[in-house]
Amino acid sequence: MENKNKNLDEYGADQIQVLEGLEPVRKRPGMYIGSTGEEGLNHLVTEIVNNSMDEAIAGYATHIKVEFNNDGSCTVYDNGRGVPTDIKQGYGVSALELAFTKLHAGGKFGSGGYKVSSGLHGVGSSVVNALSEWFRVITKRNGKTFIQEYENGGNKVRPVEEIDPKKPTKLKNAEWNIDLDSWNYETMTIVQFKPDKKIFETTDFDFKFFVNQIKEYAYLTAGIKFEVLSHKIDQKYVFYFEGGIKAYLDALNKNKDVINRKPFYVQKQYGDVNVEVAMQYNDTFRENVLCFANHLKNIEGGTHLTGFRMALTRCLNDYARKIGALKDKDDNLSGDDLKEGLTAIISVSLDSSTLQFEGQTKSKLGNTSARIAVEAVVREALEQYLAENPKDANAIISKNVLSYKARMAAKAARDTVIRKTALESGGVLPGKLADCSEKNPELTELFLVEGDSAGGTAKQARNRDTQAILPIFGKILNTERARLDKIVDSEKFKDIIVAIGCGIGDQFDSSKLRYHKIIIMADADTDGMHINSLYLTFFYRHMPDLIKNGNIYVAFPPLYKAVWGKEKRYLFTDKDREEFLKTEEGKKAIVQRFKGLGEMNAEELWETTMNPQTRRLKKITVEDAEHADEVFTTLMGEEVAPRKRFITTHAHEANIDIT
Repeated sequence: MENKNKNLDEYGADQIQVLEGLEPVRKRPGMYIGSTGEEGLNHLVTEIVNNSMDEAIAGYATHIKVEFNNDGSCTVYDNGRGVPTDIKQGYGVSALELAFTKLHAGGKFGSGGYKVSSGLHGVGSSVVNALSEWFRVITKRNGKTFIQEYENGGNKVRPVEEIDPKKPTKLKNAEWNIDLDSWNYETMTIVQFKPDKKIFETTDFDFKFFVNQIKEYAYLTAGIKFEVLSHKIDQKYVFYFEGGIKAYLDALNKNKDVINRKPFYVQKQYGDVNVEVAMQYNDTFRENVLCFANHLKNIEGGTHLTGFRMALTRCLNDYARKIGALKDKDDNLSGDDLKEGLTAIISVSLDSSTLQFEGQTKSKLGNTSARIAVEAVVREALEQYLAENPKDANAIISKNVLSYKARMAAKAARDTVIRKTALESGGVLPGKLADCSEKNPELTELFLVEGDSAGGTAKQARNRDTQAILPIFGKILNTERARLDKIVDSEKFKDIIVAIGCGIGDQFDSSKLRYHKIIIMADADTDGMHINSLYLTFFYRHMPDLIKNGNIYVAFPPLYKAVWGKEKRYLFTDKDREEFLKTEEGKKAIVQRFKGLGEMNAEELWETTMNPQTRRLKKITVEDAEHADEVFTTLMGEEVAPRKRFITTHAHEANIDIT
């Protein structure tokens, strides 16, 4: 009882902490930007760029530039109206200062600033200021240019001050690196900031991410010029598209054979929601649907995606029954049947005062009105499209029906495979699999080895405790052009699926993974590279979680063995060989080329390719799904010309990571 009273006495009004201004943001940054990792860091730039985007959407900005500087700062330019600098009545400070220091101040709350915007201006801008080592704003209106500076989380170090763009400006924290010479528009806003190292786990911006994001913005805002450049890596991109999301759709289906030659497109206002949708099927078996609300990408979809799927499912089922592709006794096509080869872009614009996202990072739209609007607009337009384009409509339905039949066949075949897995009661592992004795998946490795000969040598070379070997004889199926039913009917893939233990398709379960490292080990020649690509295509298309989780690796065996006296050296590339031959050792060495893994003895294979202490492995990652999709399609698709162009263009970029 005494303890309790003591605690009560110690907990009083003095222990109540009041966080004012931007302090709450610095105390709990994750609440505002999602995380303090790379994703949160990148979100800072996105918030500022979104303000520029709002000016473009409103019809004021025609040029936006994002610049990453050598000092780790970022500068965002736009030629919009500029931030007002006059004193806000009732506050005694300029509107410029309010917009960048108050969490809920900006031009997006009332009716006078922005009708359509990407969010609440004051939250985004002020949060970036709060999480910056230093922050500055330059705005130009009515022929006058003003600057304001902050440091250490939004502390004002320079009041709003007029400057002469033609004269150097002394700055509080950093060198002047803002391009006012070429950026000489009548009105403009420039925001520059440097993320605070005390807040973020990393302060290195992901330039590739922003190249893709800015390109996306350019598609979504037809007729707006975008630039993104990095001084650190000396790269610059300029994007300008007249075609809007129709041009974006064409880009997404580049190098793919389309099913409906005439894309579906609709743009219409429904109540307070402007709906714009572009859609086209291709001959692949994957779906690529992108969703945007007020030009913000919603990676988790939301109500607009739900409305689209509802309209698509109803329209295509109705049409399939109308033309007799589905009989009365047949089940309706499911959402999964309609996803194969579907590429679509769904973009909605709403009054910013009603915009609802699930979370500050805006990854999922929550407005019910968006679902109702998209469903109504797409349904009406799609019914008309199908009626007016019977050839394209029939082609779409034929693909959908084939997907349904394949799904049924795949389910039967997949169920058979699953029943065979070692994880099921009485399950049996593939006969060719030489399993390891260790049962903890975190400690084990599975080598997928090309051919029985190499597989035999690998079995002799391996560490039997932790390394399992699965020989695969002959080239495997190109899964870029194969449905799941055909894949699970292949003996080679059955062996792989059963050995890995996770299942496949909608029954894939990564928690049942039997080996945390799955290593593709093929010959170090062109055929071996082709085999690697076939395996990677399979994993990327049908077990993508294994790539996302970092479970897939490629082994790099040597091409050459150099011997001089009692010494030896393994050379992994032709370049290694050329450089070695120039050395004193190389001049007296005999250099032998390995024709394949089967030519190595167990000792050589162990020390060069299988020994964790000396081997070279490349962990396979998917940093950009859209880019990966394009590359895989180019390399593994039926069109030869794009593949040849890609290989010729990118051959010099090939590299090996050593882990």
